[in-house]
Amino acid sequence: MANWLIVGLGNPGAQYHQTRHNAGFWWLDALAQQQQLTFRAESKMHGEACRYAYDNHTIHLLKPTTFMNHSGRSVSAMARFYQIPAAQLLVVHDELDLPAGTVKLKQAGGHGGHNGLRDIISQLGHRDFLRCRLGIEHPGHSTQVTHHVLSKPSLSERSSIDGAITQSLHCLPDILNGQLAAAMQWLHSQ
Repeated sequence: MANWLIVGLGNPGAQYHQTRHNAGFWWLDALAQQQQLTFRAESKMHGEACRYAYDNHTIHLLKPTTFMNHSGRSVSAMARFYQIPAAQLLVVHDELDLPAGTVKLKQAGGHGGHNGLRDIISQLGHRDFLRCRLGIEHPGHSTQVTHHVLSKPSLSERSSIDGAITQSLHCLPDILNGQLAAAMQWLHSQ
C-alpha cells in the first residue's frame, strides 16, 4: 500500500478564492468533488486535508492555509507525518510560463520564480517531487505579475483553466500507478 500526497497551492480566504494563484486549490476542489470528499481543517498540518483510497493507495489531499509563500511548512509537516517519499508527492500549481488552458507534468526541477515551490523546496530540502503545472499565462511584463496572479481570470480564461484541470484529472490514475511517461504523453498531446 502506497501513501500519496497531492498538494494544491493557493491562498486561503474568500478574497483569493477566484484568483489565478489559486488554480492549485481549484484542481483539488475538482478532485474532491469527483471523489465526494470534504476538506477539514488540520491545524497540525497547517492546512485543510482529506483522503481517499484508490486501488492499493491512500491519497492524502492538502490545501495549505499558510499563504502561498509559506506553503512548505504545511507540505513538509504532512509529508513527514505520513512518511511520504518524494516520488509520491504531487504539487499542483499555477504556471505563468504556460498559456491558460495548458497543463504539463514535470518531474523535479527548480522553482521557476514560484514562491510556493521555492518554500516547499526549502522546507523539504530537495526538489525531487512531481509538479502539475496549470497555465495561467504571463501578463507580458514582470511588473504586472503580482497583480495578474492575484486577480480573477476572465470567464473564457477560467473555462480554459477548468478544461485543463479536467484533462489532468483524467491521467491521475496513470500517475498514481507509476505510469508517469504514459500520463505525460497523453496530457502533453492534448
